[in-house]
Amino acid sequence: MFPAIESLAMTFPTLLADKNVDFWFPTQGSSFAEEVDWVYDLILYISLAFFVPMMAFMVWCLFKYIKARGTKAESQLSHHTTLELTWSIGPSVLLVWMFVQGSISFLDMRTPPEGSYDIGLQAFKWGWTMDYGNGTFHPELHIVKDEPTKLSMRSTDVIHSVFIPAFRAKKDVVPGRYNYMWFKPTVASEKISDEELAKLKKQSEGTSWDYDKHQVTPEGYTFFDLYCAEYCGTNHSEMQTAVVVHETQADLDAWIKANSSRGDVSMEEWGALLYARRGCSGCHSVDGSKLVGPSFKDLFGSQHGLTTGENQVVDENYVRESILAPKAKVVAGYQPVMPSYKGQLSDDDIASIIAYLKSISESAPTPSAEAEPEEESAE
Repeated sequence: MFPAIESLAMTFPTLLADKNVDFWFPTQGSSFAEEVDWVYDLILYISLAFFVPMMAFMVWCLFKYIKARGTKAESQLSHHTTLELTWSIGPSVLLVWMFVQGSISFLDMRTPPEGSYDIGLQAFKWGWTMDYGNGTFHPELHIVKDEPTKLSMRSTDVIHSVFIPAFRAKKDVVPGRYNYMWFKPTVASEKISDEELAKLKKQSEGTSWDYDKHQVTPEGYTFFDLYCAEYCGTNHSEMQTAVVVHETQADLDAWIKANSSRGDVSMEEWGALLYARRGCSGCHSVDGSKLVGPSFKDLFGSQHGLTTGENQVVDENYVRESILAPKAKVVAGYQPVMPSYKGQLSDDDIASIIAYLKSISESAPTPSAEAEPEEESAE
């Protein structure tokens, strides 16, 4: 048996046995999912109930009333009031019923319950930043099972759209205003063993973490997908992140605490982690290739021309200014599209990013070796 077919044969019975998996849709991961899927199935089967007989009748008419070429057409005008009222009023009643069922779900989705756990979401080209409070920011969305969660969403540039298929939840994020969405996750993420995670990390050495390939976060959690569902520019298709559902609030609090500061990690390692977490990799490569912004490879210590015609040496002050006020000095040949990270990165975070840039730049200055004392010559 072919590997793909064998894998499907092994997976299909599991999918059928899982009550959270719908035939048409991904896992039912929120309290909305069952209602949304029910309304969808209702509309689908009602449509099929009309479509199939109508198409069958049309095909039958093609053969029943076929005439030889040149035969004179015959008039078959007739009038049946009861039949005409039935096919006009009957479907109208069904349409109103479907509208009411859909409206009930829609209004529920647009009314966050009082006391919902509130997380700030910032959308930008092309990434996401979640604000967990107390200076903790992360591109992944981490929430608690069976806990109503509200997202307070804003965009720094163009219209984006948050779409979580497993939650059946979608809402636009519009610049210049706050939009809100909420959901109650019902399926918790699992965590793989430390041994499995160590193997995956070894495979990913020297490269950024591949969520699609590994199907777990860098910390070993399985996740639900979060996409941008509104075309927003060149890298729109890459604007996605992971949604991790923790079993308890204590688990989430522990995760937030672990990601709130550098801890014992070296500055270079923390800077590399921030590069991956904060969406830098979407616009700045580390292999020299040109993306939306300049590559970080050999960047520190080099000199660049600005759009103003001036030249700028990339030093600590310039990197800091570019993070906090990215439109102040824009490198020639690039557009001023980078969002500001003011208030989102601590001084230690910025220093760690600078240390990381130095570590991947050959032109970065290195501490000069202390001069060895000259030996006195013996006379």
